Amino acid sequence: MKTYEFRDPVHGFIKVDDWELRLINHPVFQRLRRINQLGFTGMVYPGANHTRFEHSLGVMHVATRMFENIVERSRDLLIKEFNYDENGINRDKKIVRLAALLHDIGHTPFSHAGESVMPPKNEKKKYEHEDYSAALIRIKLKEIIEENPRNQNFHIKADDIANLIEGNPKCGRTIIWKDIISSQLDADRSDYLLRDSLHLGVNYGKYDLNRLLVTLKFVMFPEESSPRLTFDYSGVHAVEALIIARYMMFTQVYFQKTRRAYDFHYSMALEKILKEAEGAPFFPPPDSDDNLEKFIQWDDWKVGGYLHKMANQGEDHASAILARKHYRVVYRTSEQPDEKELTDLEQVSQKLEDANFEYYVDSASNAWYKFENKEICVLNEKNLPTKLSNISNIVRELKRLKKIRIYVTCENREKALDLIKGKDKK
Repeated sequence: MKTYEFRDPVHGFIKVDDWELRLINHPVFQRLRRINQLGFTGMVYPGANHTRFEHSLGVMHVATRMFENIVERSRDLLIKEFNYDENGINRDKKIVRLAALLHDIGHTPFSHAGESVMPPKNEKKKYEHEDYSAALIRIKLKEIIEENPRNQNFHIKADDIANLIEGNPKCGRTIIWKDIISSQLDADRSDYLLRDSLHLGVNYGKYDLNRLLVTLKFVMFPEESSPRLTFDYSGVHAVEALIIARYMMFTQVYFQKTRRAYDFHYSMALEKILKEAEGAPFFPPPDSDDNLEKFIQWDDWKVGGYLHKMANQGEDHASAILARKHYRVVYRTSEQPDEKELTDLEQVSQKLEDANFEYYVDSASNAWYKFENKEICVLNEKNLPTKLSNISNIVRELKRLKKIRIYVTCENREKALDLIKGKDKK
Protein backbone atom coordinates (compact mmCIF):
# COMPACT_ATOMS: atom_id res chain seq x y z
CA MET A 1 0.00 0.00 0.00
CA LYS A 2 1.44 3.34 -1.06
CA THR A 3 1.18 6.20 1.42
CA TYR A 4 1.44 9.95 1.03
CA GLU A 5 2.18 12.71 3.53
CA PHE A 6 0.83 16.18 4.17
CA ARG A 7 2.97 18.50 6.28
CA ASP A 8 0.71 20.02 8.92
CA PRO A 9 1.62 22.91 11.27
CA VAL A 10 -0.27 21.33 14.19
CA HIS A 11 0.36 17.58 13.94
CA GLY A 12 3.50 17.31 11.84
CA PHE A 13 3.16 14.79 9.00
CA ILE A 14 -0.31 13.40 8.31
CA LYS A 15 -0.27 10.14 6.35
CA VAL A 16 -2.96 9.03 3.90
CA ASP A 17 -3.20 6.03 1.58
CA ASP A 18 -4.03 6.02 -2.12
CA TRP A 19 -7.75 5.40 -1.45
CA GLU A 20 -7.98 8.40 0.86
CA LEU A 21 -5.92 10.49 -1.57
CA ARG A 22 -8.48 9.84 -4.31
CA LEU A 23 -11.17 11.27 -2.06
CA ILE A 24 -8.96 14.22 -1.10
CA ASN A 25 -8.33 14.98 -4.78
CA HIS A 26 -12.05 14.90 -5.64
CA PRO A 27 -13.60 18.34 -6.40
CA VAL A 28 -16.00 17.91 -3.46
CA PHE A 29 -13.08 17.78 -1.02
CA GLN A 30 -10.81 20.20 -2.91
CA ARG A 31 -13.57 22.79 -2.49
CA LEU A 32 -12.57 22.95 1.18
CA ARG A 33 -9.36 24.70 0.14
CA ARG A 34 -11.60 27.62 -0.77
CA ILE A 35 -13.61 27.73 2.45
CA ASN A 36 -12.09 29.64 5.34
CA GLN A 37 -12.18 27.79 8.64
CA LEU A 38 -13.24 30.84 10.65
CA GLY A 39 -15.25 32.90 8.20
CA PHE A 40 -14.46 36.61 8.59
CA THR A 41 -12.38 36.22 11.75
CA GLY A 42 -9.38 37.30 9.70
CA MET A 43 -10.82 40.82 9.72
CA VAL A 44 -9.97 40.89 13.43
CA TYR A 45 -7.14 38.34 13.71
CA PRO A 46 -5.11 38.68 10.47
CA GLY A 47 -3.59 35.20 10.80
CA ALA A 48 -6.97 33.45 10.64
CA ASN A 49 -6.65 32.40 7.02
CA HIS A 50 -6.55 28.62 7.41
CA THR A 51 -9.15 26.47 5.66
CA ARG A 52 -11.53 23.59 6.18
CA PHE A 53 -9.18 21.53 4.00
CA GLU A 54 -6.32 21.38 6.49
CA HIS A 55 -8.70 21.12 9.44
CA SER A 56 -10.34 18.04 7.91
CA LEU A 57 -6.97 16.35 7.50
CA GLY A 58 -6.24 17.18 11.13
CA VAL A 59 -9.54 15.73 12.34
CA MET A 60 -8.80 12.48 10.51
CA HIS A 61 -5.37 12.37 12.14
CA VAL A 62 -6.73 12.96 15.66
CA ALA A 63 -9.62 10.52 15.14
CA THR A 64 -7.12 7.85 14.10
CA ARG A 65 -5.04 8.42 17.22
CA MET A 66 -8.17 8.23 19.37
CA PHE A 67 -9.21 4.99 17.68
CA GLU A 68 -5.78 3.41 18.06
CA ASN A 69 -5.50 4.32 21.75
CA ILE A 70 -8.95 2.94 22.49
CA VAL A 71 -8.18 -0.33 20.69
CA GLU A 72 -4.85 -0.66 22.51
CA ARG A 73 -6.46 -0.22 25.92
CA SER A 74 -9.84 -1.88 25.23
CA ARG A 75 -9.03 -4.77 22.91
CA ASP A 76 -10.37 -7.44 25.27
CA LEU A 77 -13.71 -5.63 25.63
CA LEU A 78 -14.04 -5.25 21.86
CA ILE A 79 -13.38 -8.94 21.33
CA LYS A 80 -15.53 -10.33 24.16
CA GLU A 81 -18.48 -7.91 24.07
CA PHE A 82 -18.70 -7.10 20.36
CA ASN A 83 -16.99 -10.05 18.65
CA TYR A 84 -14.34 -7.94 16.96
CA ASP A 85 -11.41 -9.57 15.22
CA GLU A 86 -8.49 -7.86 13.49
CA ASN A 87 -10.42 -7.55 10.22
CA GLY A 88 -13.35 -5.91 12.00
CA ILE A 89 -11.07 -3.49 13.84
CA ASN A 90 -9.28 -2.53 10.63
CA ARG A 91 -12.59 -2.06 8.81
CA ASP A 92 -13.99 0.23 11.49
CA LYS A 93 -10.71 2.15 11.62
CA LYS A 94 -11.11 2.93 7.93
CA ILE A 95 -14.74 4.01 8.41
CA VAL A 96 -13.73 6.30 11.29
CA ARG A 97 -10.89 7.80 9.24
CA LEU A 98 -13.15 8.47 6.25
CA ALA A 99 -15.97 9.88 8.40
CA ALA A 100 -13.51 12.24 10.12
CA LEU A 101 -11.97 13.24 6.79
CA LEU A 102 -15.32 13.99 5.13
CA HIS A 103 -17.35 15.35 8.04
CA ASP A 104 -17.04 19.00 6.91
CA ILE A 105 -17.49 18.72 3.13
CA GLY A 106 -21.00 20.14 3.48
CA HIS A 107 -19.95 23.51 4.88
CA THR A 108 -21.25 26.69 3.28
CA PRO A 109 -18.88 29.44 2.07
CA PHE A 110 -17.14 31.13 5.00
CA SER A 111 -18.09 28.14 7.19
CA HIS A 112 -20.54 28.74 10.04
CA ALA A 113 -21.10 32.36 8.99
CA GLY A 114 -23.20 31.10 6.07
CA GLU A 115 -25.44 28.75 8.02
CA SER A 116 -28.09 31.42 8.61
CA VAL A 117 -29.27 30.92 5.01
CA MET A 118 -29.54 27.14 5.05
CA PRO A 119 -32.81 25.96 3.44
CA PRO A 120 -35.73 24.74 5.55
CA LYS A 121 -35.67 21.00 6.28
CA ASN A 122 -39.15 20.93 7.75
CA GLU A 123 -41.47 23.30 9.57
CA LYS A 124 -39.30 23.33 12.70
CA LYS A 125 -35.68 23.33 11.56
CA LYS A 126 -33.21 24.06 8.79
CA TYR A 127 -30.74 21.78 7.12
CA GLU A 128 -27.30 21.74 8.74
CA HIS A 129 -23.90 21.29 7.16
CA GLU A 130 -23.83 17.68 8.38
CA ASP A 131 -26.89 16.98 6.20
CA TYR A 132 -24.96 18.20 3.17
CA SER A 133 -21.88 16.21 4.16
CA ALA A 134 -23.90 13.00 4.44
CA ALA A 135 -25.71 13.63 1.14
CA LEU A 136 -22.46 14.38 -0.70
CA ILE A 137 -20.96 11.14 0.63
CA ARG A 138 -23.97 9.06 -0.42
CA ILE A 139 -24.29 10.62 -3.88
CA LYS A 140 -21.15 12.37 -5.08
CA LEU A 141 -18.52 10.16 -3.42
CA LYS A 142 -20.32 6.83 -3.49
CA GLU A 143 -18.41 5.40 -6.44
CA ILE A 144 -14.95 6.30 -5.14
CA ILE A 145 -15.78 4.84 -1.74
CA GLU A 146 -17.44 1.62 -2.80
CA GLU A 147 -15.57 0.69 -5.98
CA ASN A 148 -11.99 1.25 -4.86
CA PRO A 149 -10.00 -2.01 -5.21
CA ARG A 150 -8.87 -1.82 -1.57
CA ASN A 151 -12.51 -1.90 -0.48
CA GLN A 152 -12.69 -5.57 -1.54
CA ASN A 153 -11.30 -6.37 1.91
CA PHE A 154 -13.71 -4.09 3.82
CA HIS A 155 -16.98 -3.94 1.83
CA ILE A 156 -17.57 -0.41 3.14
CA LYS A 157 -20.64 1.38 1.81
CA ALA A 158 -21.04 5.12 1.50
CA ASP A 159 -23.99 4.75 3.87
CA ASP A 160 -21.66 3.32 6.56
CA ILE A 161 -19.67 6.56 6.60
CA ALA A 162 -22.66 8.89 6.31
CA ASN A 163 -24.52 7.03 9.06
CA LEU A 164 -21.59 7.36 11.44
CA ILE A 165 -21.42 11.12 10.82
CA GLU A 166 -25.16 11.36 11.51
CA GLY A 167 -24.95 9.09 14.56
CA ASN A 168 -27.41 6.76 12.85
CA PRO A 169 -27.63 3.25 14.41
CA LYS A 170 -28.03 1.82 10.90
CA CYS A 171 -24.24 1.63 10.75
CA GLY A 172 -24.43 -1.38 13.10
CA ARG A 173 -21.81 -2.00 15.75
CA THR A 174 -19.67 0.77 14.19
CA ILE A 175 -21.97 3.16 16.08
CA ILE A 176 -19.79 2.60 19.17
CA TRP A 177 -17.21 4.93 17.60
CA LYS A 178 -19.63 7.84 17.06
CA ASP A 179 -18.26 9.90 19.96
CA ILE A 180 -14.95 10.20 18.12
CA ILE A 181 -16.83 11.98 15.32
CA SER A 182 -19.33 13.99 17.35
CA SER A 183 -19.32 14.51 21.12
CA GLN A 184 -18.11 16.90 23.79
CA LEU A 185 -14.58 15.62 23.28
CA ASP A 186 -14.56 14.60 19.63
CA ALA A 187 -11.71 14.77 17.14
CA ASP A 188 -13.25 17.85 15.54
CA ARG A 189 -12.96 20.19 18.50
CA SER A 190 -9.71 18.50 19.58
CA ASP A 191 -8.20 19.72 16.30
CA TYR A 192 -9.86 23.10 15.78
CA LEU A 193 -8.95 24.45 19.21
CA LEU A 194 -5.25 23.82 18.64
CA ARG A 195 -5.37 24.86 14.98
CA ASP A 196 -7.34 28.05 15.48
CA SER A 197 -5.19 29.23 18.40
CA LEU A 198 -2.02 28.59 16.39
CA HIS A 199 -3.15 30.60 13.36
CA LEU A 200 -4.67 33.40 15.42
CA GLY A 201 -1.54 33.77 17.53
CA VAL A 202 -3.37 33.29 20.85
CA ASN A 203 -2.85 30.81 23.66
CA TYR A 204 -6.50 30.38 24.63
CA GLY A 205 -7.11 27.12 22.74
CA LYS A 206 -4.13 25.12 23.92
CA TYR A 207 -4.44 21.95 25.98
CA ASP A 208 -2.53 18.65 26.38
CA LEU A 209 -3.78 16.48 23.51
CA ASN A 210 -1.18 13.75 24.08
CA ARG A 211 -2.17 13.33 27.71
CA LEU A 212 -5.82 13.25 26.73
CA LEU A 213 -5.29 10.44 24.23
CA VAL A 214 -3.27 8.07 26.42
CA THR A 215 -5.97 8.11 29.14
CA LEU A 216 -8.81 7.23 26.75
CA LYS A 217 -10.57 3.84 26.60
CA PHE A 218 -13.95 2.10 26.39
CA VAL A 219 -15.89 1.23 29.54
CA MET A 220 -19.21 -0.60 29.78
CA PHE A 221 -21.75 1.18 31.96
CA PRO A 222 -24.51 -0.69 33.81
CA GLU A 223 -27.78 -0.96 31.86
CA GLU A 224 -26.18 0.30 28.63
CA SER A 225 -25.62 -1.86 25.57
CA SER A 226 -22.84 0.25 24.09
CA PRO A 227 -19.50 1.18 25.66
CA ARG A 228 -18.74 4.77 26.60
CA LEU A 229 -15.60 6.71 25.85
CA THR A 230 -14.04 7.13 29.28
CA PHE A 231 -10.93 8.81 30.64
CA ASP A 232 -8.71 7.60 33.44
CA TYR A 233 -8.66 9.70 36.57
CA SER A 234 -5.16 10.83 35.59
CA GLY A 235 -6.65 12.43 32.49
CA VAL A 236 -9.26 14.57 34.25
CA HIS A 237 -7.15 17.73 34.24
CA ALA A 238 -6.43 17.34 30.52
CA VAL A 239 -10.19 17.05 29.89
CA GLU A 240 -10.84 20.14 32.03
CA ALA A 241 -8.14 22.01 30.11
CA LEU A 242 -9.88 21.29 26.78
CA ILE A 243 -13.22 22.51 28.12
CA ILE A 244 -11.62 25.69 29.49
CA ALA A 245 -9.78 26.18 26.18
CA ARG A 246 -13.09 26.02 24.34
CA TYR A 247 -14.67 28.51 26.76
CA MET A 248 -11.79 30.94 26.25
CA MET A 249 -11.84 30.62 22.45
CA PHE A 250 -15.56 31.34 22.31
CA THR A 251 -15.47 34.34 24.64
CA GLN A 252 -12.28 35.85 23.22
CA VAL A 253 -12.47 34.87 19.53
CA TYR A 254 -15.62 33.25 18.15
CA PHE A 255 -17.97 35.66 19.95
CA GLN A 256 -15.69 38.70 19.62
CA LYS A 257 -17.80 41.81 18.96
CA THR A 258 -16.34 42.81 15.58
CA ARG A 259 -16.31 39.26 14.28
CA ARG A 260 -19.99 38.95 15.13
CA ALA A 261 -20.69 42.18 13.23
CA TYR A 262 -19.10 40.75 10.09
CA ASP A 263 -21.19 37.59 10.44
CA PHE A 264 -24.30 39.78 10.45
CA HIS A 265 -23.27 41.78 7.39
CA TYR A 266 -22.35 38.58 5.56
CA SER A 267 -25.63 36.80 6.30
CA MET A 268 -27.62 39.82 5.09
CA ALA A 269 -25.55 40.16 1.92
CA LEU A 270 -25.64 36.41 1.27
CA GLU A 271 -29.44 36.37 1.23
CA LYS A 272 -29.40 38.91 -1.59
CA ILE A 273 -26.64 37.04 -3.43
CA LEU A 274 -28.61 33.80 -3.35
CA LYS A 275 -31.82 35.51 -4.43
CA GLU A 276 -29.99 36.83 -7.48
CA ALA A 277 -28.14 33.59 -8.28
CA GLU A 278 -30.54 30.84 -7.12
CA GLY A 279 -33.89 32.58 -7.07
CA ALA A 280 -34.32 31.98 -3.34
CA PRO A 281 -32.65 33.43 -0.20
CA PHE A 282 -31.04 30.10 0.72
CA PHE A 283 -28.80 27.39 -0.70
CA PRO A 284 -30.28 24.52 -2.76
CA PRO A 285 -31.42 21.73 -0.37
CA PRO A 286 -29.31 18.52 -0.36
CA ASP A 287 -32.09 16.34 -1.77
CA SER A 288 -30.87 15.63 -5.31
CA ASP A 289 -27.72 15.25 -7.36
CA ASP A 290 -28.53 18.44 -9.29
CA ASN A 291 -28.93 20.47 -6.10
CA LEU A 292 -25.71 19.09 -4.65
CA GLU A 293 -23.89 20.00 -7.85
CA LYS A 294 -25.20 23.56 -7.54
CA PHE A 295 -24.24 23.69 -3.86
CA ILE A 296 -20.61 22.66 -4.32
CA GLN A 297 -20.12 25.47 -6.84
CA TRP A 298 -20.48 27.87 -3.93
CA ASP A 299 -17.23 28.70 -2.12
CA ASP A 300 -15.52 31.76 -0.66
CA TRP A 301 -14.15 32.77 -4.04
CA LYS A 302 -17.54 32.79 -5.73
CA VAL A 303 -19.19 34.68 -2.89
CA GLY A 304 -16.29 37.13 -2.83
CA GLY A 305 -16.95 38.01 -6.46
CA TYR A 306 -20.58 38.74 -5.70
CA LEU A 307 -19.61 40.85 -2.68
CA HIS A 308 -17.37 43.02 -4.87
CA LYS A 309 -20.13 43.35 -7.46
CA MET A 310 -22.74 44.31 -4.89
CA ALA A 311 -20.42 46.76 -3.13
CA ASN A 312 -19.81 48.51 -6.43
CA GLN A 313 -23.58 48.79 -6.81
CA GLY A 314 -23.83 50.40 -3.38
CA GLU A 315 -25.34 47.51 -1.40
CA ASP A 316 -24.94 48.43 2.28
CA HIS A 317 -23.78 45.15 3.81
CA ALA A 318 -21.34 44.19 1.06
CA SER A 319 -19.93 47.72 1.24
CA ALA A 320 -19.59 47.49 5.02
CA ILE A 321 -17.52 44.32 4.67
CA LEU A 322 -15.20 45.55 1.94
CA ALA A 323 -14.74 49.06 3.34
CA ARG A 324 -14.50 47.79 6.94
CA LYS A 325 -17.29 50.12 7.96
CA HIS A 326 -19.06 47.50 10.01
CA TYR A 327 -21.74 48.15 12.61
CA ARG A 328 -20.47 49.25 16.03
CA VAL A 329 -21.56 48.22 19.53
CA VAL A 330 -23.44 50.78 21.62
CA TYR A 331 -24.71 48.49 24.38
CA ARG A 332 -23.66 45.09 25.72
CA THR A 333 -24.60 42.83 28.59
CA SER A 334 -22.32 40.67 30.70
CA GLU A 335 -21.84 36.97 29.83
CA GLN A 336 -24.76 36.03 32.11
CA PRO A 337 -27.07 39.07 32.06
CA ASP A 338 -29.26 39.74 35.09
CA GLU A 339 -32.78 41.19 35.07
CA LYS A 340 -31.56 44.80 35.25
CA GLU A 341 -29.32 44.34 32.21
CA LEU A 342 -32.18 42.81 30.24
CA THR A 343 -34.45 45.68 31.24
CA ASP A 344 -31.77 48.18 30.19
CA LEU A 345 -31.46 46.32 26.92
CA GLU A 346 -35.15 46.77 26.17
CA GLN A 347 -35.00 50.46 27.07
CA VAL A 348 -31.99 51.09 24.85
CA SER A 349 -33.67 49.27 21.96
CA GLN A 350 -36.81 51.35 22.43
CA LYS A 351 -34.84 54.62 22.44
CA LEU A 352 -33.13 53.69 19.19
CA GLU A 353 -36.45 52.58 17.71
CA ASP A 354 -38.18 55.84 18.65
CA ALA A 355 -35.31 57.89 17.19
CA ASN A 356 -35.41 55.89 13.92
CA PHE A 357 -31.87 54.57 14.27
CA GLU A 358 -30.88 51.60 12.15
CA TYR A 359 -29.75 48.93 14.61
CA TYR A 360 -29.77 45.22 15.30
CA VAL A 361 -29.56 43.05 18.40
CA ASP A 362 -27.06 40.20 18.45
CA SER A 363 -27.33 37.35 20.95
CA ALA A 364 -24.30 35.09 21.27
CA SER A 365 -25.13 31.98 23.28
CA ASN A 366 -23.37 28.71 24.00
CA ALA A 367 -22.89 26.09 26.69
CA TRP A 368 -19.31 25.04 27.35
CA TYR A 369 -20.39 21.77 28.88
CA LYS A 370 -23.67 19.95 28.34
CA PHE A 371 -25.22 18.29 31.36
CA GLU A 372 -28.53 17.35 29.78
CA ASN A 373 -27.07 14.91 27.24
CA LYS A 374 -24.47 12.23 27.78
CA GLU A 375 -21.76 13.73 29.93
CA ILE A 376 -18.05 13.06 29.56
CA CYS A 377 -17.24 9.91 31.51
CA VAL A 378 -14.18 9.42 33.70
CA LEU A 379 -12.91 6.92 36.23
CA ASN A 380 -12.79 8.25 39.79
CA GLU A 381 -10.01 7.67 42.32
CA LYS A 382 -11.46 4.22 43.06
CA ASN A 383 -11.36 3.35 39.35
CA LEU A 384 -15.15 3.41 39.09
CA PRO A 385 -16.87 5.09 36.10
CA THR A 386 -18.72 8.33 36.81
CA LYS A 387 -19.73 11.61 35.21
CA LEU A 388 -17.09 14.33 34.96
CA SER A 389 -19.30 16.80 36.81
CA ASN A 390 -19.27 14.49 39.85
CA ILE A 391 -15.54 15.02 40.40
CA SER A 392 -14.75 18.31 38.65
CA ASN A 393 -15.45 21.56 40.48
CA ILE A 394 -14.57 23.48 37.31
CA VAL A 395 -17.24 21.73 35.25
CA ARG A 396 -19.91 22.09 37.94
CA GLU A 397 -19.39 25.86 38.02
CA LEU A 398 -19.59 26.39 34.26
CA LYS A 399 -22.52 28.55 33.25
CA ARG A 400 -24.05 29.04 29.83
CA LEU A 401 -22.98 32.23 28.08
CA LYS A 402 -25.61 34.56 26.70
CA LYS A 403 -24.00 37.84 25.75
CA ILE A 404 -26.31 40.32 24.02
CA ARG A 405 -25.11 43.36 22.11
CA ILE A 406 -26.83 46.20 20.28
CA TYR A 407 -25.14 47.47 17.11
CA VAL A 408 -25.75 50.60 15.05
CA THR A 409 -24.25 51.81 11.78
CA CYS A 410 -20.69 53.06 11.87
CA GLU A 411 -21.78 56.62 11.05
CA ASN A 412 -24.39 56.77 13.83
CA ARG A 413 -22.39 55.31 16.70
CA GLU A 414 -21.57 58.59 18.51
CA LYS A 415 -25.11 59.93 18.10
CA ALA A 416 -26.55 56.66 19.39
CA LEU A 417 -24.25 56.72 22.43
CA ASP A 418 -25.31 60.29 23.21
CA LEU A 419 -28.95 59.30 22.93
CA ILE A 420 -28.50 56.31 25.21
CA LYS A 421 -26.68 58.46 27.79
CA GLY A 422 -29.35 61.16 27.62
CA LYS A 423 -27.11 63.64 25.81
CA ASP A 424 -29.13 63.89 22.61
CA LYS A 425 -28.87 67.44 21.24
CA LYS A 426 -31.76 67.42 18.76
